[in-house]
Amino acid sequence: MGSSVETLEFQAETRQLLRLVIHSIYSNKDIFLRELISNASDALDKLRLEALTDSSQAEINTPDLHIWLEIDKGARTLTVRDNGIGMTRDDLVELIGTIAKSGTAGLLEKIKESKESKDAATIESLIGQFGVGFYSAFMVADKVTLRTRRAGTDSGTQWESDGEGTYDLQSVDSLPVGTSVTLHLKPADSEDGLADYLSEPKIRQIVKQYSDFIRWPIRMATERTDAEGETTRDIDTLNSMKALWARPRAEVTEDEYHEFYQQISHDWLAPAETIHMRAEGTFEYEALLFIPSQAPFDLFSRETKRGVQLYVKRVFIMDDCEALMPDYLRFVKGVVDAHDLSLNVSREILQHDRQIRGVRRRLVKKVLGAIKDMQSKDAERYAKVWAQFGRALKEGLVEDTDNTEALLELVSAASTHDPEKTTTLREYVERMKDGQDTIYYLTGETRAMVENSPHMEAFAAKGYEVLILTDPVDEVWVDRIPSFDGHRLQSIAKGQVDLDESADGETETDAEKARREQDFAALLPWLTTTLSEQVKQVRLSSRLTTSAACIVGDARDVSPTLEKMYRAMGQQIPPVKRILELNPAHPLITALRTAHDAGADDPALAEIAELVYGSALLAEGGDLPDPARFTRLLTDRLTRTL
Repeated sequence: MGSSVETLEFQAETRQLLRLVIHSIYSNKDIFLRELISNASDALDKLRLEALTDSSQAEINTPDLHIWLEIDKGARTLTVRDNGIGMTRDDLVELIGTIAKSGTAGLLEKIKESKESKDAATIESLIGQFGVGFYSAFMVADKVTLRTRRAGTDSGTQWESDGEGTYDLQSVDSLPVGTSVTLHLKPADSEDGLADYLSEPKIRQIVKQYSDFIRWPIRMATERTDAEGETTRDIDTLNSMKALWARPRAEVTEDEYHEFYQQISHDWLAPAETIHMRAEGTFEYEALLFIPSQAPFDLFSRETKRGVQLYVKRVFIMDDCEALMPDYLRFVKGVVDAHDLSLNVSREILQHDRQIRGVRRRLVKKVLGAIKDMQSKDAERYAKVWAQFGRALKEGLVEDTDNTEALLELVSAASTHDPEKTTTLREYVERMKDGQDTIYYLTGETRAMVENSPHMEAFAAKGYEVLILTDPVDEVWVDRIPSFDGHRLQSIAKGQVDLDESADGETETDAEKARREQDFAALLPWLTTTLSEQVKQVRLSSRLTTSAACIVGDARDVSPTLEKMYRAMGQQIPPVKRILELNPAHPLITALRTAHDAGADDPALAEIAELVYGSALLAEGGDLPDPARFTRLLTDRLTRTL
């Protein structure tokens, strides 16, 4: 047969995942066949593409590519066989023995959480998205035997495991090119409550439900008994093999769209939106795109798959064609079938192809337009989509200058207007106070931190709505987008704020402002000098009502959070000194002014100045430069008051 058997251990994370799979994390065990057929289809796609682009190997020019299902009731086995590209021994170890992807721990944690909450749909979606559907075979099988030979190699390999922590590898001679997966099935009446997967009608039903749109024929030998009792064996093709994207939309049902979406995304949930389009003219193509209803667990992982599938005249070319979809729309799934590209097209060529760039522009506009329609026609569905993908969409405000206006129309954010709902920029503008021409916002790590910021005080007191932006990407895009619909975007933590009213709502006269400035004429420059290592200026504030002080930046300053983000990415930028603003009506500040004007002990006042600055820094969630010194000064000052 071949060489001796070598026993290897699964990677630790793989063992964890196998235990979860075997103990029924799927609510519907029929999915195992969908996953195995999907893997077989991928292998056929790869062989077909290799044959079209490199015909030098005789073995890759297979005339009849197909998937074969075989039932052996006596042996209680079900086999899924393809004559696709096949695998080498190293492929088997990498693809099945090891989960060689980042985010494994996060995936396992999410699966456990979903299992505890009995969220079966989420569990199945996570497993499919992670690309480990092969392991679902162990839900229905006591043992799995996989035999394979890679096209162009001489020797094949047998992989076998009971899913309990180890697997056996053995070289095998005289295997055909392709892969066969044989499932040694558990008893149908076992405690797992399995269906009878040796039943021809059951297998037909599963293939029709989950794999009807696979582009390769799925065949099975079937037995028929006529009226006279004679039995004949036929070979039936179980799937329709229809290219769904090539059919007119009016001829496709929602169930068919949903089934096709499951095939290409491995997502058990129905998509939030389906986009079916056809372009004719100088460059013809069909596209079938889906906006998922739930974000994949690895949406923000660097290694997440990006882009849609590319076909040329029904021939599969590549998965994850990044040239067809920008990074911020990486959650969009689907197929684009171009009529006028070469089958030898590479990723590098696609990146610079003028026609592909034109297709990409139209696809992006279609996707953004679909979300906009959702926003205006189905607010609840839009809110769910934004909750899942809003953070990614906002990346487009940084990356995609051609669609800035369209993306701004989609932005939805928390605000002080309604603690229960988010608001669009358009809705904010419609609610502006008479005479207001600025959209106010404040960024921060959490909503609670932003709402409790001293910067909010005057805006809350005077009834101005403020957007609450807590996504890391918010720090970047608000810095680059100057306005929306002619209304300036302004951080309430930057620049001068003049709401033309005092804290009690009365308009402050120029004379009153001048008198107030005169009262603090001596204190402000002294504080600026005393705190020169921490701040570049100390001035009076019109944004405070209850707090003694706050820290703000100049209009063009980089925010502290953005400064940290740049440094975390390895970009060294000079430290940014900010401005300390004082509340002239606060008792602490008036007492400090009185003491300074009376010539009180400067060292004691300098310590109080440090405490005022440190308190303002803590109030905005900042980090003290010397926490130990701040604590010592505060303790000493409190001791003196007792």
